[in-house]
Amino acid sequence: MGIKGSLSFARFQKRQKKGEFFPAFNFISVTDDCNLSCQGCWVVGKEKNSRLKPEQVDRIIDQTKKAGSYFFGILGGEPLLYKPLPEIFQKHSDCYFQLFTNGTLITPEVAETLRQCANVTPLISFEGDEQVADVRRGGKNVYQSANKGIENCTKAGLVTGVAISVCKSNLQMAMSPEFIQSLIDRGVAYLWYYIYRPVGLHPEYELALSSDEIRQLRQHMVDARTKYSIAIIDTYWDADGKGICPAASGLSHHINASGFVEPCPIIQFATDHIDEKPLSELYAQSVFLSDFRNEIQNKTNGCILMEDPQWLAGFVQKHKALNTSGRRGEAERLEVATVICSHGSCEVIPEKSWIYRFAKRRAFFGLGAYG
Repeated sequence: MGIKGSLSFARFQKRQKKGEFFPAFNFISVTDDCNLSCQGCWVVGKEKNSRLKPEQVDRIIDQTKKAGSYFFGILGGEPLLYKPLPEIFQKHSDCYFQLFTNGTLITPEVAETLRQCANVTPLISFEGDEQVADVRRGGKNVYQSANKGIENCTKAGLVTGVAISVCKSNLQMAMSPEFIQSLIDRGVAYLWYYIYRPVGLHPEYELALSSDEIRQLRQHMVDARTKYSIAIIDTYWDADGKGICPAASGLSHHINASGFVEPCPIIQFATDHIDEKPLSELYAQSVFLSDFRNEIQNKTNGCILMEDPQWLAGFVQKHKALNTSGRRGEAERLEVATVICSHGSCEVIPEKSWIYRFAKRRAFFGLGAYG
């Protein structure tokens, strides 16, 4: 994970200097199926769920390896509902996979299977306490199930991460010393903070953080990195504290469960499909993805979907991009979407820790790439 990930990032930087493009990482949603129904989820409300064929997943991984990248994020829906997944992990033993999961399906047997694969880190979503979690995740006993999943992973000796999508209902818990220490006590290796992004059929804009709350979260992360014996990961700021968009910077793009290549998971429009041409040609020739990277960097260091959804609606219309959300009227929703703050509106707060400054400049995992 460390050596190949860092080399992948270095190769990405060299390609950029030569005017070539292939993302540092591919993020793959293997299935739309899920056992929960979370607030602000980009998968909820599809007319029909999709799943990638195992041979498509293999082809994505093989073609990405040819570009010198060996790290993949595996998303859903809930990716543990995708039955061929362990075989894919085992087949590509020269790669490392980050498994984005709600954790409710991680039994001791599943954790042992992942341990035997030896190239997977589960990143388990943890959205709040007993009351908040069920509301946020649209299920019952989600808090208890996620905790059990964490316990099963750490007991199996897996490099285990916890992710929290920070919104108004869990902000104070997310920053509390008690929460962080509880993860350390249970053997969690890293804590990944996201900022809640209102998307999908029911975006729940009232949960979005204000500019001041984003600043609080950013300051908390910078301070926490100097205090706690757990890695604190974010996907929004560089070593100098300036905002970044991983999709705009070219670090990552997202391949959805239908095989379309999107800028990122929450921008569900595409002009390119993995079955049409090899990924090397697709990334080199896609005007839609290229224009997105170039134009976004001139508009914001934050999230364009949050800050200017109306501009995004015009952009996808100009490029005649397909609605790949699986829901009708996605472009029309953008046209009337509420404008909210993103990390791009946060004041610049540089990293204090030299380790994190180094990681964000040189190492793939420290930068984050999910967006």
